[in-house]
Amino acid sequence: MLTDLTYREALVTDIPQIQYVRHTVKENILSNPELVKDSDVEDYITRRGKGWIAIVNNTIVGFAIVSTADNNVWALFILPEFENKGIGKTLHNIMMDWYFSQTQETIWLSTGTGTRAETFYRLKGWENIGAYGTQEIKFIMAYKKWLSLMK
Repeated sequence: MLTDLTYREALVTDIPQIQYVRHTVKENILSNPELVKDSDVEDYITRRGKGWIAIVNNTIVGFAIVSTADNNVWALFILPEFENKGIGKTLHNIMMDWYFSQTQETIWLSTGTGTRAETFYRLKGWENIGAYGTQEIKFIMAYKKWLSLMK
């Protein structure tokens, strides 16, 4: 049990640690770390949507970012040593509750096929609507479905 675990909205000053988490993951590894610039993260957490972080001992161990501008989950990542502790589930729920408090538009995300992330989203009630590109699948979540899952 992580007794010192806290969650809060992501700030621009959190971006270096957010990037560290993003570059430490074991799945959905960026082929080129320069593809996601600090300015991209800032844009998503300040203008396009919002982000949240999970903190243990003053260190960011996970984050989630959603875009209301694009109606999609932009990122949800946890440091490998903090996986399977409920952090991803909590960040997911915080993010989704906020998203649907802003809009009732169906939200989407994509993730690699055959990954733990694919399993995670299926278990969270996301609907697989098919291939996205050559190596990913696309999931959607409708407002009414989210409400029914939260009962």
